Parts: sequence; C-alpha cells; structure tokens
Amino acid sequence: MSDTSVRTIPDILETASQTWPDQPALSFVDGTPLSFGATEDLSARVGAGLMQKGLNTDSHVAILSENMPHWGVAYFAITRIGAAVVPILPDFSAHEVKNILEHAEVKTVFVSERQRPKITDLIDAGKIIAIPIETLEGVISDQRADRMAIDEGDLAAIIYTSGTTGTSKGVMLTHRNIVSNVLVARTIPAIEAGQSMLSVLPLSHTYECTLGFLVPISSGACVYYLSKPPSPTVLMPALDKIRPHLMLSVPLFIEKIFRNRVLPQITGKALLRMLYRIRPVQKLLHRAAGRKVYAMFGGRLHFFGVGGAKLAPDVERFLRDARFPYAIGYGLTETSPLVAGSAPQDTTFQAIGPVVDGVSVRLSEEGEVQVKGPNVMAGYFRNETQTSEVFTADGWFRTGDIGTLSKDGVLALRGRIKNMILGPSGENIYPEQIEAVINEKDYVEESLVMQVSGKLVGKVYLNYEALLDHIAAVRSDVKDWHAAVGAQAKDQSEQIKLAVDAFRDDVNQYLKDCRERVNSELSSYARIAEMVLQMEPFEKTPTMKIKRYLYTE
Repeated sequence: MSDTSVRTIPDILETASQTWPDQPALSFVDGTPLSFGATEDLSARVGAGLMQKGLNTDSHVAILSENMPHWGVAYFAITRIGAAVVPILPDFSAHEVKNILEHAEVKTVFVSERQRPKITDLIDAGKIIAIPIETLEGVISDQRADRMAIDEGDLAAIIYTSGTTGTSKGVMLTHRNIVSNVLVARTIPAIEAGQSMLSVLPLSHTYECTLGFLVPISSGACVYYLSKPPSPTVLMPALDKIRPHLMLSVPLFIEKIFRNRVLPQITGKALLRMLYRIRPVQKLLHRAAGRKVYAMFGGRLHFFGVGGAKLAPDVERFLRDARFPYAIGYGLTETSPLVAGSAPQDTTFQAIGPVVDGVSVRLSEEGEVQVKGPNVMAGYFRNETQTSEVFTADGWFRTGDIGTLSKDGVLALRGRIKNMILGPSGENIYPEQIEAVINEKDYVEESLVMQVSGKLVGKVYLNYEALLDHIAAVRSDVKDWHAAVGAQAKDQSEQIKLAVDAFRDDVNQYLKDCRERVNSELSSYARIAEMVLQMEPFEKTPTMKIKRYLYTE
C-alpha cells in the first residue's frame, strides 16, 4: 500500500480492498471472515443507508458495542460519508454513556444487544436512532455510498476517555491525525499480508482502534475478535485456533500470565526457589518457561505490543530473558495515540523507545513530555478552555507525563505531573471526576479520591449534623442525637465525633449506600473500593483547592 495514496480513513480500506480483495480482513474467532472486498462493499452500502436516514458530513455517529467485525464496518461506513465517529467504551455506565451522547451531539448510535439497555429510554423517547450492530438492520442499502470529498483536516472521531458529568473531554481527531499515525506505526511490527492479529482490547480505545484495527487493515492482515470477554477459558482456545502473528495488550495481561502461570512453576519447589535467586540460573529458567509461554500463544507470534501502563520490571526481565517478542509503546488519545515505541528486537529495559517518525518530542524544564506532529489532536470538542490549557504558547501538546530522553533518543517515563491514577489495566482514572460524582450525594460536603494499596479510596467530609439528624429521624429509639450523646462533649466538634461513634453502624451503612450509588455512575475500573470519613474540613490552598499531598498515602 502506497503511503501517498492514503490520506483519509476511507483511503485505508479502499486501497486494501483493491490490493487484497479476497483476503480475510475481519472475523470472529469462530466465524466466517469478511474479506477486504466484502468489508469495503458492506461499509459502502451501510454508508448509503446512513445518508438515506439524513446523515451527512456534519453528523456525529456513536458506536456503543463490544468488539466484532461489524464494529469496523460501522467505523468505515461513518467515515466514508464524512461523518465523525464517537466510539464509546462498553464498560461506561449508562449515566456516562448518556452524558457522552448529549455532549457529542449524537443522534444515531450503532449499538449491540448487550449495550442497548443503557440507552433504551433515549430510544423510546425518540431522542436516539439505534442501529443494531449485529445485523445492521435498516441501514444496508442496495446502493453504494459515493465517497464524500473529505479533507485530511476534517474531523474523523470524537473520543471520550471519561463520561462523567461536567468533566467530559471529547478528543477531536482528524483524518490526518489518525492516518499519519497508522502510516508510521505499521512500520514497527513489519506486518505481512495474510498474517493474523487477535484483538483483546476494546476498539473504542484509540490504542486498539488505531494500532490494532487500522494498522493491520492497512497491511493486509486479518483481525480476529473474541465473542466473549477474554477470560482464560475463552482466550486459550482462541490462541490455539488463530495462532496469531500479532497482539496488543496492557501490562496486566502478561503480568497475570507471569505471576499465575510462570512463577508458580519455576518456584514451586524449595530448591528451585533458592536457585531462582541466582541471576544466571534465573535466566535459564526464564528461557525454558518462555518457550512454553510462546507455544501457548500459538508458536508464531512475532509482535506482542504492550502499552497503556508501565510494565513491571520483573515481568519485563522475564520477557527479555525468554526472548519473547514484546514491544513497548507510549501515547495518548490526544496523540492518535502513538508517540514513541520500539520493535521487539530494539527494546530498552524499563524504557519506551525512540520517538516515531514525523513526531517531535521535547522536555520542559520540569521534565514534562511535550509533543508536536501531525498526530496531535485538533482540540477538545466544545471546550476551548481545556484545549488552550494543554497546549503551550508555541503550539506543543503538554502530555502531563514526566520523562527523560537518552542521548540516543530513547524516551522513558517517570510518572504523572498531576493526579491521574492508572487503573488495573492501564485505564486513565481522574480523581476529580469521581469526586464530582461523590460530591453530588446527600450530606457530602467535599471529597478526595486516592489510591491505597492498589485500590481506590474516597475520603468524605460530610454535613455531619444533617446526617445525624436523618439517622435520628429514621430510628424509632432515638429522638435527638444531641441528647443521646449527652453533656460529655466539650464543643460541637467533639459532640459530632462522639455521635458518629455512637451511631457507627448507621454511619457505616450510609457510607456503604453512598459508595454503591456513586459506583453505579462510574466505569467498572473507576469504582471506589472503600469510603472513609474525614472528620475535619480538608486543608486548602488560597484558591480553595484541597492540598492533596497532605492526604495521599
């Protein structure tokens, strides 16, 4: 595929279908593949169906679905007619989904049967047109949609990394942003036409969409999807059947394999545990175990991309010793996503790799990684203020990550500048967004979310008098909580503390109920594991922001 012939997303599929018309392109693991030619034709006819429903280049069309071949068909159909795709993560709550649809001005949604209940009320009210993605019923036209005149700078996608009320940030990516990233990223794995890729990450995330969908399509590889979540009982047979050449993953995936499968076998006996501490012996054990892991993946894997979070040092040491074909990448939704990365033969321990061609990176005085290039977003949808905040005066995108650049140009990361927490699978968790949900609940004055021992904990400062009044009102054996405490308190603050202790079971029940209500509005990876009381108001800066550093553990 010639780079000069590919300028927009529809160009990717059109060129691929002309080059490999009969080769398989998209398939379920246990399904019949759609060829490149069939995928292009179906997307053209679905595009015509969308246009017959009145959609045009100004439309924003959402995809709310688990991974499947028709996800890709819908994506190409939407971009073919010049509309913008709004991919929504399937694990977003109904509350978040509705916020995104409203903020992104979406009126049409490709939705799976499993996700449909999240928007049933909007469908019934006539606010949303729902297209069943499994069948594409109602949008497969007898005609093919003509290719719209699309410019490289036209909007291709609006991608939300969160859907929480009041804090939604829709990343606007143009055709130039995405296509430029596809063209440079596909040179790293050295993909050959006819190879197979097994997809295990959500297509709604830019990481998988650009690198795990568009890159293999542009290279003539077939992408296979699981029909169920990637549990071991689902994944192992899929690996055995597909024997993929390529996969993308987050660190947690390979870390679980190492800790749950490899380590128990290596250190199962006392003698091996002792020998494992000797580095040369450890390398030999890793090498032997690595051959088994490689065989488990089908025996022909040549690219296993890892991104989204930092890989644990002991796991990376195992992968290096085992000569497992892992590669590290770094990027953000705002950068389409890839900024830096390395091929398996070029990895550097606990580093990312060189910056990709066509993209520039610099470090600020604070060490912040700043990016400029054709992959950098156009801005945040309907949010000029936040857009201006993430760009420097001379036009560089501020990633918020602290990094280093070696003399050889290898990028390594050291952490976040601000408060972002990485979830168990590399998800971006923003404490302020969870706090906004907590602070809406009855009796909550303010809150602070932090990570403690790998779990999210919410500290809440409450309107204790109002809560205690409520507890006294619903209890038949208490008329006045003040009287229940008696005259032993020196002041009001001590009186409240004594009352909270006296009604501890009721207060704990409130915290439990509050946590459940909050979690019902959050994605699964951003849910609070525990809520604890903050008895005094949080200390604040002169601008009335909580001094987080005083409370993080």
